[in-house]
Amino acid sequence: MPENDLSLLVDAAHAAGKIAEQHWGNAPKTWDKPDQQGPVTEADLAIDAMLTDRLRSARPDYGWLSEETEDDPARLSAERVFIVDPIDGTRAFVNGERSFAHALAVAERGVITTAAVYLPLLDKLYTATLGQGAAFNGAAIRVSTPKGLEGSSLLATRPALDPALWPGGVPNVTRHHRPSLAYRLCLVAEGRFDGMLTLRDSWHWDIAAGALILSEAGAQVTDRAGAPLRFNTAVPSSPGVVAGGAQVHRDLIARLA
Repeated sequence: MPENDLSLLVDAAHAAGKIAEQHWGNAPKTWDKPDQQGPVTEADLAIDAMLTDRLRSARPDYGWLSEETEDDPARLSAERVFIVDPIDGTRAFVNGERSFAHALAVAERGVITTAAVYLPLLDKLYTATLGQGAAFNGAAIRVSTPKGLEGSSLLATRPALDPALWPGGVPNVTRHHRPSLAYRLCLVAEGRFDGMLTLRDSWHWDIAAGALILSEAGAQVTDRAGAPLRFNTAVPSSPGVVAGGAQVHRDLIARLA
């Protein structure tokens, strides 16, 4: 029987973790990307090469979108496309932190259908298939459901709570942060935090997998204006992400409007 997309992604994520573990803490070669796009390491490139070979050989008709591969417009005409981030949280990886992730997803006509986010050094695997719920290390997860935004816990960078960005007033929340955007999305799906937001434009490889995991865990996930996220677009980015249980999400969008 052919391997289904979720099994394919999970196996590839574990293989990525093995490569990352070989480089982590061993001063991997690192370069700065142009236009202040952040660092890239030899581990990122090795994982990208492995994922390209492993996933595309298994699904040759799928398109390909990866942070570390030159974009090919042919993906826009593919019915299904892989969207991957070989290492999400590369700065954390370079600094010897453990909270980096491998984020892998499949999109079909702009909608994410399958997702896996794996943190090898924390032994955390988040998965989801459209319409079948989300899981953390094999156990079902659900988003938290506080009565409202007031006093809730929010994953966000400090600049995201600049008063200039909040016409409705900065929410009274407890702010937390993690380096990997994919991990932040998954932590909200797990119910450990009540919501998350990033108001900067967000690359699809950073958010595709986590967005499905969150929505399958019962969260509302939109861009910063409250519009649904669409993937595999010509410019592969979304205008921010706002996510949480229904009431938290509603309150965040209202404050931002």
